[in-house]
Amino acid sequence: MTEPSYLRETRASYDTVAVDYAKLVPPAFEADVLGRAMLGALAEFVRAAGSGPVADVGCGPGHVTAYLHSLGLTAFGVDLSPRMVEVARRDHPGLRFDIGTMTALGPADGELGGIVAWYSIIHTPLDVLPAVFAEFHRVLAPGGHLLLGFHVGDERRRKQKGYGDHEMSLDVYLLPPGRIAELATRAGFVVHATLVSEPESLRAPQACLLLRKPTTS
Repeated sequence: MTEPSYLRETRASYDTVAVDYAKLVPPAFEADVLGRAMLGALAEFVRAAGSGPVADVGCGPGHVTAYLHSLGLTAFGVDLSPRMVEVARRDHPGLRFDIGTMTALGPADGELGGIVAWYSIIHTPLDVLPAVFAEFHRVLAPGGHLLLGFHVGDERRRKQKGYGDHEMSLDVYLLPPGRIAELATRAGFVVHATLVSEPESLRAPQACLLLRKPTTS
């Protein structure tokens, strides 16, 4: 089967920017008080359930994976970009990082206690998201939680430079929280909490959507 162009573009772009991305993005994450609070909430739910490890899907250089680990979770990262995985392994040698895609994760059915997709669904076309959410639902244990972070809007933008003025070529999707919640609900999730934070600069508003896989079908 021919690989979709959005995967090729995303992999190539993040392979290109990986080293500078690892320098620029983690400090911004440290300043994201609300985002880290939502990650903390997910960690509390997963610890209380004792239902398995947490996958940081689209982990980039591993800073969110490391944060989840610091919250007492057994966390591992998955990323499409081999270069990002290489940087994550370099910066966080005690943690596990795998190369993979959102629609073909490695864990068995019901193996995970949680999934975090922290601004990693933003390069996925809207018509592919049902398959992504179906795969997330498959690998989560009943009662497991899914946390999505994304930019709010309803448009597609073409990103051609970034992270140290590197050449990039990929789409960035600004997503309506209600539409994402609808797609996740159709995949079998229940909405637990929604947070939308207004931007402090010219960036788009940011959303965090916390979802749960029901314990019974």
